[in-house]
Amino acid sequence: MLNKKEKGQPVIVQAFASSRISPGEVWQVYLNATDEDGDMKYILGEVYQAGMGAYPLSFIKIPPDQQRNLSGYIYLPTAGTQNLDFLNLSLKVTIQDRTGQYSDPLSFTLTFDPRAKQENPPPGIFQERELGPIMIKLIPGGVTPGP
Repeated sequence: MLNKKEKGQPVIVQAFASSRISPGEVWQVYLNATDEDGDMKYILGEVYQAGMGAYPLSFIKIPPDQQRNLSGYIYLPTAGTQNLDFLNLSLKVTIQDRTGQYSDPLSFTLTFDPRAKQENPPPGIFQERELGPIMIKLIPGGVTPGP
């Protein structure tokens, strides 16, 4: 088990994400989570980019049939963004339930490497189910955001 559990608190039991992908690939972050109350509401994803800071928090609504036992992946699309080579990101994932309780956060790191190929998760652990996107638009390295 990845984190401690308080009564009624969502728990992320297992997780997997490749630490390197090629620019243009869709980064998939696999999660298995449980909540004894069956009231998980959102997966919260916060992306931090070195040299840029944090992006707005993404809220991914958890489908009703996954609110007690969740298995699948959230994803970050990167197609269409130029100049991502060797850019570094970190992602913090937390699950919130309907009563306002949160799982312990998990952190993942990602480097865009033109020679990398995204690793697959271990077989038989996670469902190949799309849970939702991390809704941000990446800012390429060396570009200053404008108004």
